[in-house]
Amino acid sequence: MNHERPVRIGTLGSLREHLQWAIELEHATLPPYLTALYSLDPERNPVAVEVVSGVFVEEMLHLALAANLLNAVGGTPRLDMAEMLPPHPRKLPHGDLEVSLVPFGVEALEMFLRLEQPAPPGAPPEDDDYETIGQFYAAIEQGLRYLCETLGEKEVFCGDPARQVSGAHFRHTGGSLFAVEDLESALGALKEIVEQGEGNARGEVWDGDRDVLHPERKEVAHYYRFQELKLGRRYQRGDTPKTGPTGEKVGVDPDGVLPMTPNPRPAEPGSAVRAAQDLFDTTYSTLLNLLEQAFNGDPKRLTDATRTMFTLRAQAQALMALPGGAGPTFAYVPREARNCSVAKEGAA
Repeated sequence: MNHERPVRIGTLGSLREHLQWAIELEHATLPPYLTALYSLDPERNPVAVEVVSGVFVEEMLHLALAANLLNAVGGTPRLDMAEMLPPHPRKLPHGDLEVSLVPFGVEALEMFLRLEQPAPPGAPPEDDDYETIGQFYAAIEQGLRYLCETLGEKEVFCGDPARQVSGAHFRHTGGSLFAVEDLESALGALKEIVEQGEGNARGEVWDGDRDVLHPERKEVAHYYRFQELKLGRRYQRGDTPKTGPTGEKVGVDPDGVLPMTPNPRPAEPGSAVRAAQDLFDTTYSTLLNLLEQAFNGDPKRLTDATRTMFTLRAQAQALMALPGGAGPTFAYVPREARNCSVAKEGAA
């Protein structure tokens, strides 16, 4: 095999480390997407809600595929830890892109477009300090191929198959969650992650899936879905990244967005806002724990995680309805503090 570029991920240990980074990277996109989603009035902004919630579900799918990849090569996915939730604004793990918690609007769209930006043609794989997410995954692909070639597939894919999460655990997405057991399925998982984000390798706006909510058309990749909202038109058959979207008009009603203060800070202890923030943070930290369990041998926990998402949404909406531009901080709550607050709620 001809390596035109030096292999940056050349050991199994390094591969496992980078796949844990992939989990942290996929997770880092979730709080910004959720914040924008929670700020939207679904009746006044149905299209924006559909786009942001659809992208969020697919980011959850990517998180699960990254966990499957790490499990397949004998690693242990970790999510329930303080490092997952540093204060915002923050940089993506091992990258240069900064993400913030902002209500839906121009600033949020520009951030999402930067996040999902396709790698330029011929861009090199980057295993650290990556400019685009696609280049980071290209470095993982390069490392996987190299290790399979030098060590053999059986040596690389040494994980317990029972830890794989697959099947119909994810709804509302044209993408699929499947087990990773060899190089072919691993490359399929990487392709699913990258193409749903930035479009397919041929430079098209489509991600290769059928649009679940609109079966008559192909699914537009994340980057181009946000372009549709920014430019106010849908992509239709025949459109390319160069032509831009030429289909039906789509609108965003700025009055149908809650006026949240960007990157909220914890409110005064004892205040109603602080109580609502703490409740949300406890639930979100519990969600991380459920996901960690799901990816470490207890796949049924994904159902519990999905249920927790509904609780989270209700708590966020109650919080953001409070006066003064209140919003969630996405602060990590340690396990022992979570148990205390659950006990307190039960006693109330």
